[in-house]
Amino acid sequence: MPIKHCLLFFIILCLPICGFAGRLEPLKDVPVPDQNPQTPAKIELGKKLFFDRRLSGDGTMNCGTCHDPQQGFSDGLDISLNYPTTRNWRNSPTLVNVAFQRHLFHDGRASSLEEQALFPMMSAFEMNQNLDFMEEEIRTVPEYVAEFTQVFGDGDVTRERISMAIAAFERTLISRDAPLDRFLSGDTKVLSSKALKGYKLFTGKGKCIECHYGVNLVDDRFHVLNVPENPEHLKDPRIAATRRFVAKINHFEGYRTLAEDPGRYLISKDQKDWKAFRTPTLRDIAKTAPYMHNGIYATLDEVVEFFNAGGGKGTTVLNPLHLTSTEKEELRIFLEEGLTGAPIIFVYPKIP
Repeated sequence: MPIKHCLLFFIILCLPICGFAGRLEPLKDVPVPDQNPQTPAKIELGKKLFFDRRLSGDGTMNCGTCHDPQQGFSDGLDISLNYPTTRNWRNSPTLVNVAFQRHLFHDGRASSLEEQALFPMMSAFEMNQNLDFMEEEIRTVPEYVAEFTQVFGDGDVTRERISMAIAAFERTLISRDAPLDRFLSGDTKVLSSKALKGYKLFTGKGKCIECHYGVNLVDDRFHVLNVPENPEHLKDPRIAATRRFVAKINHFEGYRTLAEDPGRYLISKDQKDWKAFRTPTLRDIAKTAPYMHNGIYATLDEVVEFFNAGGGKGTTVLNPLHLTSTEKEELRIFLEEGLTGAPIIFVYPKIP
């Protein structure tokens, strides 16, 4: 057999064993779309809009309500905050390193930050804002008109420009200089002894690297882990209304009797995506509890135990890891110490 054919056979043979794992990479330049280049003025405009309550229907919420800088740009709650009298149904994902994400939201329904920004504003159970009215609200503010003129060449305030400015700001929320980055760049002493053992478990016995690799520690895929539903959420009629509403607008015929989160399925309509959710970044993971799409786990110890047990009941993508109590502790220490970057320097803007 020719050498190249032998090599190809070897690669194919090893794929199932390796689990398609990639490799960890230190932080690199932030990707920026050509159609929305970064400028200091646009970033500052986006920061102001991000914290402007005019973006919500009743003027009580802004993007920072669910993505708080003091909470790792999440909100520290099992499920996100909501518009009055309603309840959300999913956990607020961190915006740290969101610039590197290929898919946005837990179900991946948006593929760019520009597209993502408008969803919460329109959502009946989040900011509940009419976008036509929002444009007029922002247009009435002379300071904003001047800034839109500076950034875009004229003072026309549109939802598209609002989302572009917010996206530009969000691309600055980068976790830098984590011990892992320095370790991968050659500083072999930056990890403590337990964190180093945890790193070896992460890339070896723990199999974390099969889904968490690259710069942002994600595989940009969706997986069915059968994370348990929160019993308290299943009892709340407001959450039931939200679940049915989302299923209905995504054309799911059985929305009236739906008693679980279908995940990616509502977007793809592919049965293999039933209860599949996006792989989250692990950057600054210690700052963004609780975990999973529904916030069911309050601590990293619980998350490690979930994966050690082979995931939720009936899942076919995970197997028990058989980690010892010491190994579970070491893995958790690596997640906490090794993946936490330097604090993101942040100054709240003055809203006009």
